[in-house]
Amino acid sequence: MTDLAPADLRAQLERERDELRAQLAELGFGEHGLPDYDSNFADSSQVTAERGEAEALASSLKETLDEVEDALAKFDSGKYGVCESCQQPIPAARLEAKPAARFCIDCASKR
Repeated sequence: MTDLAPADLRAQLERERDELRAQLAELGFGEHGLPDYDSNFADSSQVTAERGEAEALASSLKETLDEVEDALAKFDSGKYGVCESCQQPIPAARLEAKPAARFCIDCASKR
């Protein structure tokens, strides 16, 4: 599959998952990706702007987390490293660069 052993790729994905969860928690987003805002917190325009930025960042982190968790689920089902579009193996270099890749380079470039 790759120069890295499957166990190494899985460990890399697990580390990334843990880091993403920690970043979401730092931003004040709970386990389900929902903000843990204090309901008594003053709602000034500055707070609203900062909240919007935090929510945009959290949304991006959550999307990446979903991709990583999907890749981990594929390990469990034996479908890791297979392009979701053409069903061909994803090249080793792509998986090493982006372990959560869902598509081969050709299919990804068509999206």
